[in-house]
Amino acid sequence: MKKAIVMGASSGIGYAVAKRLIEEGWMVGLSARRLEPLETLTQLAPERVFTQRIDVTDTEATTPLSQLIARLGSIDLYFHASGIGKQNTLLDESIEQATLNTNVMGFARMVDFVFNHMANNGGGHIAVISSVAGTKGIGNAASYSASKTFQNAYIQALDQLAMKRGLAINFTDIRPGFVDTPILTGDNYPMLMTVEHVTERIMWALKRKKRVRIIDWRYRLMVRIWRMIPNWYWRKMKIGKT
Repeated sequence: MKKAIVMGASSGIGYAVAKRLIEEGWMVGLSARRLEPLETLTQLAPERVFTQRIDVTDTEATTPLSQLIARLGSIDLYFHASGIGKQNTLLDESIEQATLNTNVMGFARMVDFVFNHMANNGGGHIAVISSVAGTKGIGNAASYSASKTFQNAYIQALDQLAMKRGLAINFTDIRPGFVDTPILTGDNYPMLMTVEHVTERIMWALKRKKRVRIIDWRYRLMVRIWRMIPNWYWRKMKIGKT
């Protein structure tokens, strides 16, 4: 039986992917800051679904993660969907610091631990939800876009490190655009995608161990265009709400 841990399984993409893994017969470890939303998932297959409260911003978060891995016995897939982000044009310090603490420090803390575990136990698959926002620095969401750039580069670096060390660890960097999840509130977002649509494409990428997957063709086109825009013009563009 294949075994997976979903970090950030309480809502949105993490919840949807965890549900699909359970339905497809995986043994799954569910983790989040809040355990109550995980009860519905646990009821799908109580004999092979385990829960563990984990806050990735806690400096001791690797301890409960280690405990969850031990409960599963091993781990084939680690799926990291824990992240936050807000538009913050006034650069409110609390928002910036919370975003960086979760998306950078918390992200690296958990992924590093899993990398080392897999390095010592025959390998595995690490998949993360980053974002197309990491393509360029976005003024309305400075810490968010910068944190996603960090995630893109960090996974790329770990992939190279695994290759250098001869480790059987695969990496998938999933880069969605706007997805209709609780993280998006109060605004009208262009090219908004449903969680179901995104989950289908994520599962496709996971099964094929795709290295980078941008969800869907509209965002792939957008990213290509963004990459061609020179910095002198990018700084004049109005991305997001003012």
